[in-house]
Amino acid sequence: MENYSVLMSVYCKEKPEYLLQSMQSIYNQTVATNDFILICDGPLTQDLDAVIIEMQNKFGSRLNVHRLEKNGGLGRALNFGIKNCKNDLIARMDSDDVSRPNRCEIQIQKFREHPEYSIISGFVEEFSIDTNHVTSCRIVPENQVEIIKFAKKRNPFNHPCVMYRKRDVEAVGGYPEHVVLLEDYYLWIRMLQKDFIGYNIQYPLLWMRAGIDMYKRRGGWKYLKSQRKFFKYMKEHGFISYSQYQLQTVIRMFVSVVPTPIRIFLFKKKLRVINREYKL
Repeated sequence: MENYSVLMSVYCKEKPEYLLQSMQSIYNQTVATNDFILICDGPLTQDLDAVIIEMQNKFGSRLNVHRLEKNGGLGRALNFGIKNCKNDLIARMDSDDVSRPNRCEIQIQKFREHPEYSIISGFVEEFSIDTNHVTSCRIVPENQVEIIKFAKKRNPFNHPCVMYRKRDVEAVGGYPEHVVLLEDYYLWIRMLQKDFIGYNIQYPLLWMRAGIDMYKRRGGWKYLKSQRKFFKYMKEHGFISYSQYQLQTVIRMFVSVVPTPIRIFLFKKKLRVINREYKL
């Protein structure tokens, strides 16, 4: 099958055991990568460096570690990593999530069947303790028409498990480096407006760590300000109407200011699916 790169960024606050589990899940893929790009976004702890050394011994020359002098944010780290990926197909991976063993094989096969696709993602199952105890699943729409409609109100791809074409991401300028928290959403909108085609596999590809800290990050004034700025960007670039902008601003203001327990309830009740079986 076609070679692919894996792109991961890690910074000093990551837990070593999470990084180890994440990198192990890439090592155990049914179709192995020949190019694992790991960006160290600023200095790391000794424990994180020890994990990297351990995995370097396993991956050998396939693991290419790049160290940035200081933490510059996810967008900047990923853009640096994209430039260093040697394959056109790039699988994104977060340093605390766990890929299913056949995740990359499934995505590569879909790219082979549809070379016109630029982005392929899929469902992610959320967990807080371990992958045997899934709490919910984030569902995303399948085809381009549904994806564009969905993108007007919510992120249409699950960034932790996307695989995309390097040349197409670079064609729109990559991730925005001035944006906080919504780097991937900006990228998808720019690609969709340039008529690049996306697809979501209707099956879970990855287990995403989703404890209380994740839901805390979905609230607060900083997150609300970032969301409002982003939806204003979509309005100004003709992706959504003024009324859609107003509606989404109100919804996000409400979700951002409510207490975390209520936010968790809203996400799981309205934005996630629980206890469902999936078939490829």
